[in-house]
Amino acid sequence: MLGKLPKGKDENVLVGFDKADDAGVYRLSPTLALVQTVDFFTPIVDDPYTFGEIAAANALSDVYAMGGTPTLALSIVCYPSETGDLDVLRRIIRGGAAKLKEAGVILMGGHSVRDPEIKFGYAVTGEVHPRRIVTNARAKRGDLLVLTKPIGTGILATALKRGTLPAAALRAMTREMKSLNRAASEAMRAVAANAATDVTGFGLLGHALNMARASRKTLRFWSAAIPFLPQALALAAHGVASAGLRANRDALEPRVLWADGVPDPVRQALVDPQTSGGLLVSLPPSRVEALLKQLSRQGIRGVVVGDVRPPGRYSLEVAV
Repeated sequence: MLGKLPKGKDENVLVGFDKADDAGVYRLSPTLALVQTVDFFTPIVDDPYTFGEIAAANALSDVYAMGGTPTLALSIVCYPSETGDLDVLRRIIRGGAAKLKEAGVILMGGHSVRDPEIKFGYAVTGEVHPRRIVTNARAKRGDLLVLTKPIGTGILATALKRGTLPAAALRAMTREMKSLNRAASEAMRAVAANAATDVTGFGLLGHALNMARASRKTLRFWSAAIPFLPQALALAAHGVASAGLRANRDALEPRVLWADGVPDPVRQALVDPQTSGGLLVSLPPSRVEALLKQLSRQGIRGVVVGDVRPPGRYSLEVAV
């Protein structure tokens, strides 16, 4: 829908909505630009405080993906005030505030509306040097692709709603979704990564498609190298899939060249919508070891999952 809107003409808009990137960037001066994003959604876990933490980490992630530092946030709340327990809402807000504090972000206020369905999130403003923006449009031929979190949160969250998710898998999913992408962002900036995106609602392949298109390249993934959350593939094999997964799969199918040996559960997981997923970073092979070491020092297991190739018939390729 945004694509149908006329594009404003302002030389200070460095990254606008027409770029299909993670956030918008507006230059204020030769050394300072604003990074802006917004994200909110319905509860993905049962515990209100944890939901607030996840919503905050997810909203902040877009700024981190652009190489920026989030500084300010405004909360967005939809809540059934007449029928809902206001203590639940307080716990959601407190969880989000705690995660913002961990990130060094100041909560400036927000807006709430009465709604029969709970929704929560933030509009976030960050800052970045105009010459140090990391976009999804600069992946280079020969780059390697590094992923900083395992995938599968959409499949696991669907199983949670059905009451079939094992407790250990829930803990693993929650731990990853609550984790900030701050350290991963700092690491990719330290090694001068070429491009990056965070992995959220369009799934790994959906966000990779945006990078491939913006960079005018083909991205190839090695399916055996991709890390998955515990139980994600087993649940996918038993038909656990959200409506978002099916929509992503249908949209991506004409743009992906699948190797014959890629198992169906892996195919499902690669288009699974993620919440507060990791960063997908594109960088030269000579800098990969430095990035992996930086990530490891922060307790993050970065994994090389693919490479960048010249543009071809398909924007994405998935090998065995």
